[in-house]
Amino acid sequence: MIALECMRLTSPAFADGASIPSQYTCDGNDSVPPLVIDDVPPDTKSFVLICFDPDSPSGNWDHWVAFDIPADTREINSEVGTQGVNSWGKLGYGGPCPGSGEHRYFFRLFALDTMLNLKSGASRSAVEQALQGHELAKTEVMGRYIKIENQ
Repeated sequence: MIALECMRLTSPAFADGASIPSQYTCDGNDSVPPLVIDDVPPDTKSFVLICFDPDSPSGNWDHWVAFDIPADTREINSEVGTQGVNSWGKLGYGGPCPGSGEHRYFFRLFALDTMLNLKSGASRSAVEQALQGHELAKTEVMGRYIKIENQ
């Protein structure tokens, strides 16, 4: 059973639904925004973190896929766990970089009762398929961004 509301993911860099500071985007240094995990289920063995942009003209654009993040992780401010492949075909985090207009960026976190033990470079779909039946909790925080030249 998924406890959708017990675990929380927040960022000290931006409030849920607010603008993501440019330092965490392609207009800055593309660093991972700080994320804080609270109220983790006691049987958690690992986390999965997926950051995606559903407003991309090509559909969901994956900015970050990370899995097998250690269960004792409570603060994320760099690449953690095993890195999956993003929509640019690269490993790790690629910050918001919308072509035009304001886009939403969801940082979705899953607490799992297992390690996925997939190889580095796994796709989002492979990670989502592997986590099925192992979810203890799910939460997300959403930020918005407009590319500086489009503001």
